[in-house]
Amino acid sequence: MIQTTGKRICGVVLALSLILAAPMAVAAAKKTAAPSKPIPELVEKDGKFALMVDGAPFLILGGQANNSSNYPAALKNVWPAIKDLNANTLVMPVAWEQVEPVEGQFDFSFVDALITQARQNKVRLVILWFGTWKNTGPSYTPSWVKTDNKRFPRLTNKDGSLSYALSPLYETTREADKRAYVKMMEHIKAIDSSQRTVIMIQPQNEVGVYGAARDYSAKANGLMAQPVPQALLSRLNKNAGTWNEVFGKDADEFFHAWSIASYVDHIAAAGKAVYPLPTYMNAALKDPLNPDQAPGSYASGGPTYNVIEVYQAAAPNIDFVAPDLYSPGSQSYEATLAFYARKDNPLFVAESGNKPTYARFIFSVLGRQGIGFDPFGFDYSGYSNYPLGTTKTGPEMVKPFGELYSLFRPLERVWPKLSFESQVWGVSEPDDHSAQTLDLGPNWNARVTYRQWEFGMPEWDPDNKNGYPEGSDVPSGGVAVAKLSDNEFLVAGYHARISFGAGEANKARGFILDRVEEGHYDARGNWVFERVWNGDQTDYGLNFAQARLFKVRLATFEK
Repeated sequence: MIQTTGKRICGVVLALSLILAAPMAVAAAKKTAAPSKPIPELVEKDGKFALMVDGAPFLILGGQANNSSNYPAALKNVWPAIKDLNANTLVMPVAWEQVEPVEGQFDFSFVDALITQARQNKVRLVILWFGTWKNTGPSYTPSWVKTDNKRFPRLTNKDGSLSYALSPLYETTREADKRAYVKMMEHIKAIDSSQRTVIMIQPQNEVGVYGAARDYSAKANGLMAQPVPQALLSRLNKNAGTWNEVFGKDADEFFHAWSIASYVDHIAAAGKAVYPLPTYMNAALKDPLNPDQAPGSYASGGPTYNVIEVYQAAAPNIDFVAPDLYSPGSQSYEATLAFYARKDNPLFVAESGNKPTYARFIFSVLGRQGIGFDPFGFDYSGYSNYPLGTTKTGPEMVKPFGELYSLFRPLERVWPKLSFESQVWGVSEPDDHSAQTLDLGPNWNARVTYRQWEFGMPEWDPDNKNGYPEGSDVPSGGVAVAKLSDNEFLVAGYHARISFGAGEANKARGFILDRVEEGHYDARGNWVFERVWNGDQTDYGLNFAQARLFKVRLATFEK
């Protein structure tokens, strides 16, 4: 009895000590636990944008995997390609059918694997929600959605036939999609709100419809006959009326764009109420060089350049819209960038082809204050999306992009800060290799040329007997410039020559390259000097036979 009592007393004392110690242990744990990083956000100031990650501007150097790489077993083919790409962000789909194969039963094991492995590989994530739309179709909806047209109706074509695409006018579809999307956002918040591996969300992919301008069902026709919502009238400075009265020949497309944008905004708002990550929508494009192209020949209702304001009015919970660019022609590519780089819309290339010729356009994107660049098809799964992309499927596919990403990866914090707070310029080599001029303000300018040797001037060989540098027949070059001070610039380039000169304000003075430093930025964002370029290396402009980074100081003297 005495021994038993002793054991009980010891047990009581131990229990009391644990109870008393518990609050102190919790307090100690709170002190030692790493504080949560700030949630990613998109900020705007004076028409300039920055994507803030961990509280500082961040440049997305992305690589989007192929659609069917979104399973744990396939990830082993993704990470080597992302590493070879020198990317800092993987863009990866998560499909509705994947997470809710049975209605009401959710499986986020792939999201767990994706986030865990992204951390191990030290890259961020942008997640694409393949829900009601993916490439305008419902192929990634669960079977219980895409096979039940009564509960989840498809839209009706003008001739009365059923479209392949789901209609955006039915609450049953929207609420089912929203429920799954919110569950995903809840899960991401639960496992990632301290580390912030996921930095942005795309809620739907390439919305719209081909083969029709809109839904022509009885329900849609009834809504078309109603007044246009005031939010859209105010945004476009229009007088009240029905859709046909207000928009005439554009009424069908504008109505469909409003319907889809409102649908997606409802879903995005519910997700942001749970975990407010930045959101964007991507556009299957309308030809920027053919404004008369008929809706339906492109993805009508999607955020094409002619309905950006419709999306802004209908979808305030979508932070911006972004182009998918698979047209390799420089004139078309640049025209699209100009449409989407707006004072009210940051530029982000949501998709681009993985042919080598697409890599050069990163210079144009950065020159237009872009927040990121995301070419498509980067994994070693052996799949090629030629002719939109290259026929290559291994390291050869990645190399042209990896060379340029290796130039900008150390600048992932430096460049977006300069873009947000200072001034930037950038050009990509045109298809015809023609020269380009950069207006760097009243004091300075620059000329960018291509297909030149590193030494000498083209006029030394007027008949071009020496020919052009090997491989320069295919456009690949570009230059990006950021202002560091009134007379100092950061210059990044590849397969190009840049020659600086005096601007109008310095026209009467002599011009000199005062100092040209080659170097790089370290992990803390500090400039690391490597060497000074001079003499032969600067007498004929700054030549980028390979990817290089310079600090350039310009000066003048009295004549």
